[in-house]
Amino acid sequence: MIREFFGTQAYSVLDAACGIGTQSIGLAKLGYKVTGSDISPGAIQIANQEALSRNLKIDYSVGDLRQVGQVHQRQFDLILACDNAIPHLLSESEILEVFKGFYQAAAEGGGCLISVRDYELIEWEDKEIRLVPRRVHPTSKGQIILFDTWDVEGDYYEITTYIIEELGENDLQTTAVRGGKYFRVTIPVLEHLFIQAGFQKVTTLRERFFQPLIVAEK
Repeated sequence: MIREFFGTQAYSVLDAACGIGTQSIGLAKLGYKVTGSDISPGAIQIANQEALSRNLKIDYSVGDLRQVGQVHQRQFDLILACDNAIPHLLSESEILEVFKGFYQAAAEGGGCLISVRDYELIEWEDKEIRLVPRRVHPTSKGQIILFDTWDVEGDYYEITTYIIEELGENDLQTTAVRGGKYFRVTIPVLEHLFIQAGFQKVTTLRERFFQPLIVAEK
């Protein structure tokens, strides 16, 4: 998709919400020059370990995607923010400021690519707690079961992920991980905010990735 929208000349990538390296490591393996930043020092530590274990050179650092210009102070062919990172920003005005920062950090002819949940496809009830299954992982001792709860209030919801691990016969361990607060911003609003930020063309791809992708071209 990078080649499709930005051509084979696109080389330098900033993963501005890289987490533990899910996209940045894959792109580095494909030959892209990748820089990654994330607000979580713990995530950056893991990303560094994962890159080193694969003999990949990726420039990782701790950084807030709301401060892309100050953190990196250069331009990239592509700015990336996947896995529904943008809805962690809790207002349209905050998202617009981030998109403006992405625009300044993108080279001419480059742009931005994000993946998000399509909140318009979900039926919401205010004040509900929604149970969201994730997956089951087989292990040598049994299995690991993961599911989320979404605690909805107005235009926002907070995620908690529960991890139930079988450690042996009749021995279970449950861990709860707080996943943070999300803004239920819709894809049409995000498209409009990209245009407001200065991007010239915005395309949404709904069947190409596990989440809808929005591509903004400079």
